[in-house]
Formats: sequence, C-alpha cells, structure tokens
Amino acid sequence: MSATRTRPRVLVVDYGSGNLYSVRRALESCGADADIDVSADPAALATADRLVVPGVGAFADAMHGFTARGWDEPVRRYAASGRPLLGICVGMQMLMAASEEFGVHEGLGLIPGRVVAIPRQDTDGARLKVPSIGWTPIKVADGAPPSLRDHPAGGAVYLVHSFHALPEDPRHRVATYAFGVHAVTAAVARDNILGLQFHPEKSGAAGLAIMRRFVAA
Repeated sequence: MSATRTRPRVLVVDYGSGNLYSVRRALESCGADADIDVSADPAALATADRLVVPGVGAFADAMHGFTARGWDEPVRRYAASGRPLLGICVGMQMLMAASEEFGVHEGLGLIPGRVVAIPRQDTDGARLKVPSIGWTPIKVADGAPPSLRDHPAGGAVYLVHSFHALPEDPRHRVATYAFGVHAVTAAVARDNILGLQFHPEKSGAAGLAIMRRFVAA
C-alpha cells in the first residue's frame, strides 16, 4: 500500500464484460474504508492496492476483451507483486490456465488448472438442471483465505454458471457446493489471489462481508 495513503485504493477492471455498477456499489456499501475506482486503463494498476476482475458471459469473449484492451500482462505483473486480487464469476475463471467452454481457450494462468463443464447428470443418471442458478449453501475448506474463512457454515450465495474451475492442486479449491451428489467449485485461491464463482455483490450480507474482508486483507 502506498505510504502516502491511509485508505487502500480498490480498482475494478473495466474490460467490456461484467456488472461494474453492481460490483462498485457493493464495494462502496460493504463497510470497507477504501477508495473505489473503475478504470478501463491498465496504467491505473500502478497505484492500486486491491484489484477486482468481474465478468459475465462466455469465457472466450471475456478473455478476448481483456487481452484486446491490454489488461492481461499488467494483471499478471500485478498478481506477481503480492497485492490482493479478486476474480468474480467469469473473472474468476480467467484466473485459470485454460477453459474448455466452446473449445479450448487460454486464460491468465495465475492458478494452474482448467475450467470444465459442471456435471449434467447425477450418479444415478438423473438429469441435473444446467446452468446452475440460484442461492446455494457453500462449504469452505479449512485452508481458505481470510476473506472466506469466517463465512458462516452453510451460508448461501448466489450463483449462475455452467462451467467451473478445477485447479491442479486440490488445495487451491477452497470452497465447493453440492450439485446433486457432485462437489462443484465455488471458490479458488492461491497466495494473494482469490476467485469466486458466485457473485458476492448479489449474495446479501454474507457476500458483502466477503468483499469487506478482501478489502481489509
């Protein structure tokens, strides 16, 4: 954090994909003492203390917009600096090495692993409704980062997705939820990087608490 500021600067990436207004409003109302900025200029990363990468829609389209606007390498350098980074929904999926959604597409590679389709059948052959939409309780792993560690047991969050992240290292899978009998990834983390498949900005008090702890990290 800059020695000239007492409040952290949280930067929300504008790369043409993501519900920027909702994310900004959530950050402003979550109770964190911070300055919130939304920027389409990668140069703004130089003075950011926290970074939020939102995202909606298809992985390939989001990643194309991200790289076309010049965010990919600056965000990799930001991540390497050790400053906290939060990816939300497709923004979380882009943290992975690759996605199998509509072909194979390269991601940022900040967390080794791939984004794959969530199961469409239970083990007994029963069809599961995809995409997975709605409020769902999540199970947070013992090794989860502080932003998730105090999430209430069985606390529900809001999800809408058809693909999920499978990290190569199981320790990077820090929250799951039950989809039929399957455990589907709800969050991934590695060092200073946290990715949430769910939308904390749409997950009520529990989601705002996660965002507040992220800003305070």
